[in-house]
Amino acid sequence: MGQRENFRREGDDPRGSSPSHRQRLRSLLDVRSVAGQVFVLQLALAVLLVVAAVLALVFQAQGATMREARQRSIVGAETFAHAPGTLTAMKSAHPTALLQPQAESARKHSGLGLNTVTPVVDTGHHVVGRVSAGIRPAKADERIAGQLPLLLGSAAGALLLAVAGTALVNRRLRRQTHGLDPAAMYRMYDHHHAVLHAVREGVLIVSSDGRLLLANDEARRLLELPADAEENRRPIADLGLEPRLSALLTSGREATDEVHLSGDRLLAVNVRPTAPYGGPAGSAVTLRDTTELRALTGRAAVAQERLRLIHDAGLRIGTTLDVGRTAAELADVAVPRFADVVTVELLEPVLRGDEPESGTTADLRRMAVRGVPQESAIYQVGDVIRFVPGTPMAASLESRRPVLVDDLRRSDTWRRQDLEGTQRVLDARIRSLIAVPLQARGVVLGLANFWRSDHADDFEEEDLSFAEELTARAAISIDNARRYTREHTTAVTLQRSLLPQTLPEQSALEVAHRYLPAQAGVGGDWFDVIPLPGARVALVVGDVVGHGLHAAATMGRLRTAVHNFSALDLPPDELLSHLDELVSHIDTDEARAASREAGGRGEGVEETVQPGTGSDTDRARPDAGRTGITGATCLYAIYEPVAGRVTLARAGHPGPAVVHPDGAVTFPEVPVSPPLGLGGSVPVETAELTLPQGSRLVLYTNGLVEDRDRDIGTGLDQLRTVLATGADRTPEQTCAAVLDAMLSEHPSDDIALLVARTHLLGPSRVAEWEVSSDPAAVAPVRAACLRTLESWGLEALEFTTELILSELITNAIRYGAQPIRVRLLHDRALICEVSDGTSASPHLRRAATTDEGGRGLFLVAQFAQRWGTRYTPGGKVIWTEQSLDEGRPGRGPDAADDVLDQWDDVPAL
Repeated sequence: MGQRENFRREGDDPRGSSPSHRQRLRSLLDVRSVAGQVFVLQLALAVLLVVAAVLALVFQAQGATMREARQRSIVGAETFAHAPGTLTAMKSAHPTALLQPQAESARKHSGLGLNTVTPVVDTGHHVVGRVSAGIRPAKADERIAGQLPLLLGSAAGALLLAVAGTALVNRRLRRQTHGLDPAAMYRMYDHHHAVLHAVREGVLIVSSDGRLLLANDEARRLLELPADAEENRRPIADLGLEPRLSALLTSGREATDEVHLSGDRLLAVNVRPTAPYGGPAGSAVTLRDTTELRALTGRAAVAQERLRLIHDAGLRIGTTLDVGRTAAELADVAVPRFADVVTVELLEPVLRGDEPESGTTADLRRMAVRGVPQESAIYQVGDVIRFVPGTPMAASLESRRPVLVDDLRRSDTWRRQDLEGTQRVLDARIRSLIAVPLQARGVVLGLANFWRSDHADDFEEEDLSFAEELTARAAISIDNARRYTREHTTAVTLQRSLLPQTLPEQSALEVAHRYLPAQAGVGGDWFDVIPLPGARVALVVGDVVGHGLHAAATMGRLRTAVHNFSALDLPPDELLSHLDELVSHIDTDEARAASREAGGRGEGVEETVQPGTGSDTDRARPDAGRTGITGATCLYAIYEPVAGRVTLARAGHPGPAVVHPDGAVTFPEVPVSPPLGLGGSVPVETAELTLPQGSRLVLYTNGLVEDRDRDIGTGLDQLRTVLATGADRTPEQTCAAVLDAMLSEHPSDDIALLVARTHLLGPSRVAEWEVSSDPAAVAPVRAACLRTLESWGLEALEFTTELILSELITNAIRYGAQPIRVRLLHDRALICEVSDGTSASPHLRRAATTDEGGRGLFLVAQFAQRWGTRYTPGGKVIWTEQSLDEGRPGRGPDAADDVLDQWDDVPAL
């Protein structure tokens, strides 16, 4: 069929001389193969046989012809000799004359020659003469030529039959030898013989009826076959094999590495049919002895599994910088791949990040239990344990080496810890234990206990090294977490010491706050509430890029700077400008110091922090290599309760949210300036808002509204939704609601939140007067102020207030310019303000005994609790504060005499 298909594809010759025919002819005549050589030999033999047959027939025909001619010549001679008259003629005087004509006539008519001689005998038996007769050679040849067509036809037919038979034999032989030459067949036989007997794998050939046709030496050894099994073609079922193995060999189905028992051996059996590969129906079977191999494979599999376990431990242990979580990860990795139950205990100082003390009497706290329900464990997670000396656990901690207990039922030292608890362990069918100390960098951190039940093999000596290696990996992660805990605790302590511990007392705002450090470590977010003169309050929220001690320390520096600048009573834009300049100087100084340090080591300085706006991506960078505080942001707002006005400025910081009394939430537009340290010549702009009574001002850092999974737009929308749902919430309730709704499970950045509800200082608590430039105007204003104090019930402050106002108003008239105003504020203190139109500021000094003036501000400073100067766009304000409960004792007319007595030449007022 394949040849016909090939002919249809390739053959174009109608006579059939296609390449496939030529190829088959060349293959037929290829004398290199056994079949070709046999074909040529058989063809030569056939030709020789035909030639021999033809020659034999020719010689036979020629002999027969000659015999016939001889017989005919004999008959002719006899007839002529015995013919009447022959004897008489012979005896006559001229026999030749008488017999010659007759003999010639007889020769011509008979065609015989005189080759046969016959005597002519008389009656007395005397030879009278001889008669010779014969046949001519041409006559014999003519007869042979007449027989040649028959001979040649017979020879051709015989030759064709011989060639056809030879071709059939050649074709069959070619199929059986696959066209191999004799040398190849010889090598194949030798290889077959050598492989069959030398290979260390059993080989069987089984017939389709289940009889053994062939078995090599290895198969005989593995199956313990009888000697005559192959020669007698015995059935497989009669060879005494295991039933399952015998059934497989006679089933005819394919099998790959099926393991069967044969005596005390485990054989891997492969079965393949022979028919698809040109052989007779049956199966070829190979056998391998896997008894030792399976033992080696089992050990190799255990080693490979442990390598995978070590690899997995490297990936799964230490994913967080939390000592408790890391201990739990060790237990999770080891169960059930190495142990059935794992418990982990850590020394108490490790949990705090401290350096643990060595010794077997130290307290440990159980951090993880895996493999059994916690309630069934002797000690549950969180319990404090002190191991009894002599127990395997105490011995492991003391020796700093793993300890193996192969059979807990025979270990009296282990049962010393807790007789009742250890009995529960035995009842749970726990049988063996390995206790391994958790140690890293020469410090013992705790203990890991690996337990196996009777469902698994008991621990052996070779398991100790693996348990020690597995535990060592976890110990490094636990120690890293301990060190981080120590640094984190230090940073948190530093940061919280730098943040406001309590909010100052003031009546302009009701304030609540929250601060949450990121899981990655403390950062540089901060907030502040700073009371200002005139019952005003400053609200501050800031952020420093990065985490760790550097960020916390930087935050403390900036917060201190903000306090110092606030003490100067600077407006928000000027304060941020001064803060920006300060940050630039700090960055420059630290960069120079780092450059000098790197230059001393022969290294270059690489910029590790890029300027930014304090985004969450920037904060994810570690503090390693940071030499400045570039990227800090800040929002500064001042609330003035008399007018309900807020003045804000921000440097790279998110703007505030305002919740109005009716519940409406807005995000007012506040001009944004570059982050601190990047402003340079860019001026800081401010915005002013007027807030009604009861409004809530919400300040925050971007960790609240932005993280890796949420952009700032989405965060602001969520914040708007939360703030709008509780119009009547207090600031504390607002903080709680915002964090509950927006705090992610694992915050990646610090969060600072400040919520302030506004209060107004009512008109009944504010009094204000215009003052002319005439010194005579002092007395009427002073009298009006005293009446106001009486109406407020502050009669006790009349004297000191009269003294302070007299001095401040007189100075404003003498040295200032219009407009001159006086304002009294009744808040948590009595505030007196005198403003004028000049920016010249008075300075407190001690007057000499010969000076005529210079003592007024000294008196003001003595009688006021606080005083100072605040600059405004139109001039300045000199203000004082007096405690309503007269917190400074001794104030009054008598105290004034004591103060003035310091100068003998100055009369009392």
